[in-house]
Amino acid sequence: MLHRRTLFAGFVFAALAGAVLNAVPTASAADAVPFTTASFAAAKAKGGPILVEVTAPWCPTCQAQKPILSELRAMPKFKDMTVLTVDFDSQKDALRTLDARTQSTLIVYKGEREVGRSVGVTERGAIETLLAKSL
Repeated sequence: MLHRRTLFAGFVFAALAGAVLNAVPTASAADAVPFTTASFAAAKAKGGPILVEVTAPWCPTCQAQKPILSELRAMPKFKDMTVLTVDFDSQKDALRTLDARTQSTLIVYKGEREVGRSVGVTERGAIETLLAKSL
């Protein structure tokens, strides 16, 4: 009897572990990297779409944006987008460079040129429209 319970528990654990692993998104070319002057210059020089995400770990709006951005960045049309993250609390120089005054700011570039920005937006359609401006 003990053996059957152990075996059953093992099957349940394996099934749950598989479900959890399948729910974790895989790494892609659109993985976010920290904003630096060098990473920003390199992304602009590359000439493709760029998303700069100003975020803070304590910001509920930022937390609401994250799964939407992750979902959108997984779409084929955004596969080549460079994503740079700015920590609102610790990267004050970057905030000045970008003229970003608050967390939950999303800024999109098409190469060298800024083509759109939003602050505090958590509606999926609006965020997708913003990202599409960079294409």
